[in-house]
Amino acid sequence: MSESPCRKKLKKDDQPPDPVEQPSTSKPKPLVKEPTSTVSTISKKLKLDPRPSSGSDMDSSEEYEDSGNESSGEDVEFVDEKEGRSNDHTSEDDYPFVVLSTEAIVQHMIDCIRDANTVLQLPPTTMRILLNHFGWDKEKLLEAYYERDQEQLFKEARVINPNTTRSQNTIPTIGAEDCEICYLQKPSSMMYGMECGHRFCVQCWNEYLTTKIMEEGMGQTIACAAHNCPILVDDATVMKLLTDPKVKLKYQHLITNSFVQCNRLMRWCPSADCTNAIRVQYNDWRPVTCTCGFKFCFQCGHAWHDPVKCSWLRKWLKKCDDDSETSNWIAANTKECPKCNATIEKDGGCNHMVCKNQNCKADFCWVCLGPWEPHGSSWYNCNRYDESEAKAARDAQEKSRAALQRYLFYCNRYMNHMQSLKFEHKLYASVKEKMEEMQQHNMSWIEVQFLKKAVDILCQCRQTLMYTYVFAFYLVKTNQSVIFEDNQRDLESATEKLSEYLERDITSENLADIKQKVQDKYRYCESRRKVLLEHVYEGYDKDWWVYQEC
Repeated sequence: MSESPCRKKLKKDDQPPDPVEQPSTSKPKPLVKEPTSTVSTISKKLKLDPRPSSGSDMDSSEEYEDSGNESSGEDVEFVDEKEGRSNDHTSEDDYPFVVLSTEAIVQHMIDCIRDANTVLQLPPTTMRILLNHFGWDKEKLLEAYYERDQEQLFKEARVINPNTTRSQNTIPTIGAEDCEICYLQKPSSMMYGMECGHRFCVQCWNEYLTTKIMEEGMGQTIACAAHNCPILVDDATVMKLLTDPKVKLKYQHLITNSFVQCNRLMRWCPSADCTNAIRVQYNDWRPVTCTCGFKFCFQCGHAWHDPVKCSWLRKWLKKCDDDSETSNWIAANTKECPKCNATIEKDGGCNHMVCKNQNCKADFCWVCLGPWEPHGSSWYNCNRYDESEAKAARDAQEKSRAALQRYLFYCNRYMNHMQSLKFEHKLYASVKEKMEEMQQHNMSWIEVQFLKKAVDILCQCRQTLMYTYVFAFYLVKTNQSVIFEDNQRDLESATEKLSEYLERDITSENLADIKQKVQDKYRYCESRRKVLLEHVYEGYDKDWWVYQEC
């Protein structure tokens, strides 16, 4: 087999870092993003008022009003975030996406309702609930609407069919009515009823909706206050019945958050305190970059994890978070009593073990797990190594130890690069100070930009190296995996050297000498990172990689 040109050998051995504590890999994320006046904007542009159903002066309309923006959210240009990389899954230039502000998200929601209603001609409030039921997929909604029983469709969506006769209970009466929640008699003008026919006083409605929103965090799935009534309360009705501005704002947040989460072509930026969302043309394992600067995988929402795929990253993160490795340690360092299966840890040199279980107290050999009696006086030596039963027990023990050592090998290196990446992010601040200091010593802005470029590439290499150990952990040893490890070792060695250069005390006196070294090294790192990624993706295309479940 001919050697791939991607292969690069180094003589330097790979030195494992010391184990570090596993930090959380996810960023804190608020419950919802914070749009501005979501429901009020929709209500103004679509007039999402409920159909007349109460004794209060709550006029409604089912007609559209000109929004002044018929762009369908397309007024924001699709952007290409190019980073000079090859046309593979790591490149953003062939994966168009748009970054949406909260205002643009609201506009996009309105446009979705308008678009679907050009065909179905339903009340906007009803259309919004139907679209939400189908995950804002217009094609699925149209298919179900025309091919299935409509009454069943509206029942599943928990909304009243607007083409059916209105309930007489929704028509306001003159005089007083009894509220079925507080059991007080109220004027009809203080009562409100929905299409399902259930009427309650405005005060009870307000308290009910406030509880659902503030305590239960419910938005678009608030059902009628009547017992066992599944009909959903539409958003315009909620906004009319609520009185507290804080509750209204929370409800607006929940509606916008639900819209984004239901849409498979949209995803919130996972960066803390960012209120933007990303919209794509198709869902794929590709990187997208928010205007806040955070780069992440659209498919899984984690920070961009080149070159490992989402499925293997999920397995790795689960393995790091759960107790699977605790179980591995127990399997590697303890044994089970051959009689009662109690877990036993050896705390002395003698191989004669006595189970501490009072109902067992079995005597057995620690080495072969067989009964102790046939061992005679061989207190410290077992002469039964060749017996099949003893060999199986020893093999299982060695297998557990080997699995634990292998996991720790890759985990330590993964965690080391994660920790180094955090330090290198802090390096930006010190580099910025050095750049400002140099500019004060008759150096131009252009002359010192190489430092920022070097830190950018250093962080990219650290992040790539971190995920290469996840990728390598699940690989079966093949010729191609050996080439991958050579590329990994080469990039790792160059990255450490670049980090060492940048952490030196760079002054205006030694700038000329260190500048050339830094530039040469970061260009080499950039080149080796590209070679490594191209080799991995070539393997994806040609099915080189063989995986193992660990």
